[in-house]
Order: sequence, then structure tokens, then C-alpha cells
Amino acid sequence: MKIGNIDLGEKPLLLAPMEAVTDESFRIICKEFGADMLYTEFIPSDGLIRDADKAIQKMRTLQEEAPIGIQIYGNNPDAMVEAAKMADNAKEIAGGYGCDIIDINFGCPVSKIAIRGAGSGMMREPDKMVKICKMVVDAVKKPVTVKTRLGWDENSKIIVELAERLQDTGIQALTIHGRTRCQMYKGEADWSLIGKIKENPRMNIPIIGNGDINSAVKAKNAFDKYGVDGIMIGRASFGHPWIFKEIRHYLDTGKELDYFSVKDRVELAKRQLKLSINLKGEISGVLEMRRHLSCYFKGLPDFKETRIKLVTEKDPKNLDSILDFVAEKWGDFSITENNNIYGL
Repeated sequence: MKIGNIDLGEKPLLLAPMEAVTDESFRIICKEFGADMLYTEFIPSDGLIRDADKAIQKMRTLQEEAPIGIQIYGNNPDAMVEAAKMADNAKEIAGGYGCDIIDINFGCPVSKIAIRGAGSGMMREPDKMVKICKMVVDAVKKPVTVKTRLGWDENSKIIVELAERLQDTGIQALTIHGRTRCQMYKGEADWSLIGKIKENPRMNIPIIGNGDINSAVKAKNAFDKYGVDGIMIGRASFGHPWIFKEIRHYLDTGKELDYFSVKDRVELAKRQLKLSINLKGEISGVLEMRRHLSCYFKGLPDFKETRIKLVTEKDPKNLDSILDFVAEKWGDFSITENNNIYGL
């Protein structure tokens, strides 16, 4: 699969952009486990054009993350164009590597974003979506891609027709989450319309499917049944960044990898914590690891008290000690993707 001149290989696996999750340390870990394409957390166009420090820092990436996309969102066409230009020049503005792709977020369902008409709120204004895409494509040098949903609600699943219109603006790949905005993350993702888009002979850009891929078997079935060019993985990577390795191994061999033991998870959590602190400093590095530290051990029995310690402790040395305790007490257990426990 190629996005512009960026060759991601056959059946690539992409890490979804997720607010407060896909920071540099987590992206690097996912890359090492085989994610073929990474994205930053989504960045508000208004924040970028106001030169807000937080928004600009989110554009900072590292060479070892490449290829990587910077994702922006907003509903003002002019602001989106200016933000896209900044993303196009992120290396000079934010330092670091920059980006290979600029991705437009038309998919975030969170109320504070969607109700204001940004993210998946744009699904109620398809003409404006098309206008923004065309303006951004014309304004930047790097390939532009889009991530969106099936529609606003069950009665307005407009994605099949909209996909053609978005392609005609010059975008170079389209990622579709198989839910409407009103579904949020409830129910099962519906990939049937994603498959219908792939069957459309007029579509010639890569179509990437997203939604409910939480195992190697599901990933293979999605490729086989719906013919997508790539798969994007979001929530299933929480506390489980090696899912990319599991899927790739299964696609290549037809065999599933052994489950990670808790001891393996402890070593990985320590490494990510160290990365986070090195990249962001001790205070921010520890605070932003809390979500990950909790997710790494989800499903362990009698873990509540230890989990609270993990997500409240501020001293890295004490955190290491708590993690050592986790390895000592639960180290030989394995947790499946369904939170079944082996080794009890």
C-alpha cells in the first residue's frame, strides 16, 4: 500500500491517533512492535494558529517514528488551511523530525468536539468536509489523508458517496471507522460499508479500515472479507502495543504468538516509563504514563490497591518498586486480549 510515495508494504498496520494516548513514548513502543504507520495525537487547528504551546508540542516527532502523520481537526476552512501549512513545516516550527503525511480528523465522536461541528460533527456538513479537504490539499506539499466515520447517525450513513467526493479533492488515503458518530464506541463496528467502498471501481486511493480489531484473527478476517488496503488499530493497543507483532506474525505464518506474561509487561512498562521521562521530564513523563500503567495490567485479580498506587505515585523510583512487586506477585500469569488469566 502506498500513500503518495510512501510505501507501507502489503497489508500495513497503522496506529490510530488518540488524544492523551499516542504520545511519543507510546508511538515508539508501537513502532518497535511493528506498527507500519504512526500518527500524533489530534491537534486543534485553532490552537496551532494561536501558537498555543501545547498544540505546537504535539507536532514534535522523532526520526525513529517515521513514517508518521500529523493529525489536525477543526471546522473553519481557513484555520484548517493555516494549521495544515504549519504541520507541513512542523520540523521548523516544533523541532524534531516533522511529518510525512497530514491527516484530517473527521472522525472524533467526543461531544465537546463533535457538537461544535469538528471531528465527526463534520459528517452533518459533507459539502464543507469536501471544501476543507480541497483547500488543504491545494495548500500543502505533503500527502493529505482523511479519517472519518460512516455518518452522523443510523439514518445518515453517507460514507459510500462521500468517499468518492473526498477522493476527488486529491486526498491520498481514507480511513473509515465502522460506526456513526452517535454510536460513539458502542455496539459492534460495521465494516460492510467499508467493504462496499473497496468494491467501488471508481475508488483508487487506499482504504483503511478501523474499529474493533483487537486480535490477530479479527485482523486477518477483516483483510480477507472486506479487502481493505490497511487496518488501523486504536483502543486495542491500550496496554497492548505488541498487538502489531501478534497480527503481523499471524498474517505471515497463520500461527498465534504466545501471550505476554505479566513479567514481560512489567519490563515493557518500565521501558516506556523511562522513555516518557526522558522525552518529557519527570513530572509530565510520570503523569502521562498513568493511563498506560493502568492498562498494562488490566484484568489481574486482586489488583485494585496496586493499580491505585501505580496511578497516584509521582516518584519514578517508587514506581519501579511497585512494578517490581507486580512482577514478583503476578509475574508468571498471562492475560489474553479478553482479560482471561492464565497461570493462576
